[in-house]
Amino acid sequence: MKRFRRHGQESHRDKLKQELYQFNKTVEHGFPHQPSALGYSPSLQLLAIGTRSGAIKLYGAPGVEFMGLHEENAAVTRVFFLPNQVELVTLLDDNNLHMWTLQAHQGLSELLEIGRFTLTGPPGAPPSVTRITAVLAHSSGELLLLGTEGGHVFVVEVPGFRELEDKNISLEAVQSRAPEGRRNLESVEDLQENPLNPRQVLVGYGRGLMVLWDLDVKCAVQHFMGSQLESVWWMPDGEHILSSHSDGSYCRWMVNGEDTQNEPEKEVPYGEGPVNFDGIKHHDTELFTLVYMSPSIRLGNFPCKAITKIIQLPTTRGPPFLIFSGGMPRASYGDRHCISVISGKTHVALDFTSRIIDFFVIGEGERQKGNPSALVVLVEEELVVVDLQTEGWPIIQTPYLVPLHSSAITCSHHVSGIPLKLWERLQTAGKLQKTHYSSKPWPLIGGKNLSPDPPQRDLLLTGHEDGTVRFWDASGVCLYPMYKLSTASVFQTDADLNDNMNQGLEGEWPPFRKVGCFDPYSDDPRLGIQKIHLCKYSGYLAVAGTAGQILVLELNDESLEQSVEGTLVDLLQGQEGFRWKGHARLEEREESVNFPPGFQPFALIQCQPPAVVTALTLHSEWKLVAFGTSHGFGLFDYQQKNTVLVRCTLNPSDQLAMEGPLSRVKSIKKSLRQSFRRIRRSRVSMRKQHTNNAAKLQEINARMEAEALQEMELAPVQRKIEARSSDDSFTGLVRALYFADSFLSDSTHNTPSLWAGTNGGSIFAYTLRLPPTERRAEEPVTAHPAKEIQLMHRAPVVGLLILDGRGAPLPEPLEVAHDLARSPDMQGSHHLLVVSEEQFKVFTLPKVSSKMKLKLTAVEGSRVRRVSVAWFASSRTEEYGENGLVVLTNLGDLHVLSLPHIKMQVHYPCIRREDISGIASCVFTKHGQGFYLISPSEFERFSLSARWVVAPKCLVEAPHQASTSSGKHHKSRAQPDGVAVGHRGESEDGESSARRVMEHALLNDEQVLKEIQKSLEGDQTTHLENNLKIKAASGVMSNGD
Repeated sequence: MKRFRRHGQESHRDKLKQELYQFNKTVEHGFPHQPSALGYSPSLQLLAIGTRSGAIKLYGAPGVEFMGLHEENAAVTRVFFLPNQVELVTLLDDNNLHMWTLQAHQGLSELLEIGRFTLTGPPGAPPSVTRITAVLAHSSGELLLLGTEGGHVFVVEVPGFRELEDKNISLEAVQSRAPEGRRNLESVEDLQENPLNPRQVLVGYGRGLMVLWDLDVKCAVQHFMGSQLESVWWMPDGEHILSSHSDGSYCRWMVNGEDTQNEPEKEVPYGEGPVNFDGIKHHDTELFTLVYMSPSIRLGNFPCKAITKIIQLPTTRGPPFLIFSGGMPRASYGDRHCISVISGKTHVALDFTSRIIDFFVIGEGERQKGNPSALVVLVEEELVVVDLQTEGWPIIQTPYLVPLHSSAITCSHHVSGIPLKLWERLQTAGKLQKTHYSSKPWPLIGGKNLSPDPPQRDLLLTGHEDGTVRFWDASGVCLYPMYKLSTASVFQTDADLNDNMNQGLEGEWPPFRKVGCFDPYSDDPRLGIQKIHLCKYSGYLAVAGTAGQILVLELNDESLEQSVEGTLVDLLQGQEGFRWKGHARLEEREESVNFPPGFQPFALIQCQPPAVVTALTLHSEWKLVAFGTSHGFGLFDYQQKNTVLVRCTLNPSDQLAMEGPLSRVKSIKKSLRQSFRRIRRSRVSMRKQHTNNAAKLQEINARMEAEALQEMELAPVQRKIEARSSDDSFTGLVRALYFADSFLSDSTHNTPSLWAGTNGGSIFAYTLRLPPTERRAEEPVTAHPAKEIQLMHRAPVVGLLILDGRGAPLPEPLEVAHDLARSPDMQGSHHLLVVSEEQFKVFTLPKVSSKMKLKLTAVEGSRVRRVSVAWFASSRTEEYGENGLVVLTNLGDLHVLSLPHIKMQVHYPCIRREDISGIASCVFTKHGQGFYLISPSEFERFSLSARWVVAPKCLVEAPHQASTSSGKHHKSRAQPDGVAVGHRGESEDGESSARRVMEHALLNDEQVLKEIQKSLEGDQTTHLENNLKIKAASGVMSNGD
């Protein structure tokens, strides 16, 4: 009979759901994908990064982060702050300018777009007339100077975006006074303001002519004629100008206001190469090192690449700093991505592993006008900050924007509530790995972080293709690197043969120094980490790799030299007729290895065949580790270092399992690996392919997992619940392993047990006999088969869970011993929850009879991909909370089910269904949060809990010096007709414009972009009106000037 609930009961439950569940995408961790522009505000001390997908991200002090998204499907090419204000302007490659502001609302700052502008030329003019190529934000904060491809300079009043035609610098006006023969100017390459006279600007044209223009007199004051121009820099003394050129040279010009051609001081930093006495040029570095100082040898010229940007800053303590990008000898080092720093006799060519986007220098003092203190460089794959005040110019450790993808991420594992002792030991081990970093504090300190302190310490562990495991502090908004573990030293590989390649040699010219940590190359993909399990109470860690290797490690505060003995486990158990066609296993080192403080391996298990490890779990109280591959599963006693159990799950008809998932991409991986080895052994590297290689490696890893889990992705309409043949591929692949102390043989005696679930819907249960504690080291652990279950539809088993007499999940090992969980109820009956791809089924124990089940929607092809138990605390009271089962499907949807009744509570779309990599990378926390990769270098953090939300909460205040001109400044906010577009909140079709944003955005996720869009838009008109009223009434600003 169908049961009916009263209306009051339903409304109470709905209210309770609102207190327990709330879906938010909160923050993005990592490095922005495909950055394209860099900006900096000395007054706000904020950094801005624009991306090719149209995103704009602002960073200040750790925890101060903002994100905005342009509606247009266009890359951000320029980002610049208005001086001494909280507004910034972005230029997109569609030639549109956008105005943004950091506006205070309810005590927190929001990044809002408040206007946009399209430069319009005369009727019938070609597009080049208004194609913006250079931008200068005038120090008054009221003007933008826009240089164009056609050679014109337009002057625009901000923030109203009103063109001041009478102040424009027309091409004709410049040509009329240009010297003879230099009137073909081409595009405007750069614009610079006189630091001592803001009414004078320098206009640099592509053909090499530079014009000193007076904005008041509206005429040229002085001309400078050089070669093909790249950039210009007006030195702080106002008397000298630096220009960099396409031939690798730079020139120093004197500013005297007289229109006479002065011969500049010209330098080609890397143009001089070694030439011996017979006049033959030698490109060999070693020869040059030997003969460079010889008095009998003269120097010749090498063709060099362009110096794309140059700056020179004085110091009160010594010689000035000259910093420029590019200029390398074209033949030998033309593919290097370098920034040269020269100060007196110290000369270093900082060698980056990816293309340079832009750089700037931070100065000392409140207004950043003092001695240079730090060089900030944005390259395609990371942000590098160089300490210019410490001897040797070391790197400053970044508290955010860390390249997660320094080696491609292959798996991740989250651990909540780390005990303080373990946390401190990890911090100590991590500090020993960071001695090469500068001790100076992080120089970007803009804004105020108003987020409360994290309620607990959380770790996110990421496994990488190069065999490393990185430990990240995931407690708050910043994902901070704590410690790095490398497993490569345990094995014999050629990964360390080229570790010191491309390092700067003593006497080498140019004086290269490799900087940055982005290095996606892996000489041996078998080292890739596939599974991680950390016990936070005991400090034991288990990691499993691509070639069937499982390492058990223990945290040690002292260094230790030892060899790691391996135990070979034959999962085929001597079955005939099978031949492994995949990669060979990794050979362990026979000699002793010196392991630094931190996690040190003491046990190695090698599966045979060496297939990818697909399941791993560790029970630190019992000193056991269980592992599974596509061929079977095993149980290992890491205290006695012997094998307890081996079970082959391979189906006789499953030949694909003998090929190994790597074999299907073997040709790609092999070619990549061979290419990388050639690159490392070559002096001329091929690092132009970094971005593509990292993305390709990420895609390969995601597809490897997808192929291992399912031979073919069927279209959703084809995916109906039906019985599967036992001949399906990978039916023996082990998907789930679970330790439990429960009732298997009878209802009165609980025993330790191991459960395993396979891709073919089979479940195996073994009882474990553990010796008494006093005899644990001598007597063996034994395992005996107890139960075997075959699901009717043979659907893959994704997860296994046993519920105690109260319907609560069994606690983790050692959790009760540390008084962090109450003991499980052993009086009532226990239940086994089996999560398959298609349904959730509850069985009674020990009889294993079906009690209840919940089917997932079959028509749409929804399948379970990830499952985890989470505790959802009430946002209203600390005294109430519920356990829930969090589920991610192949469609990217999130579900929360109640325990123990398996009833659907809430459902949210989260990840785009086509994003296989994002779905495969998702990991849940114990408190209703989660992470997934939105790009090879970024994690998206989300929360399903109404109480546990980690999101940026920060405030940026306007600089004090701007308040005196606020009244005058706001009078210019009127927008001219037909030029500037109104607020985004006033667009006539918000939904369609939002949809266009969704199609191109980096996140590839409509739901998150809609939410971000709403949060960025809000009621901007109301906010702006209120803000203007406040500023009119008082001098205090919330969105600044």
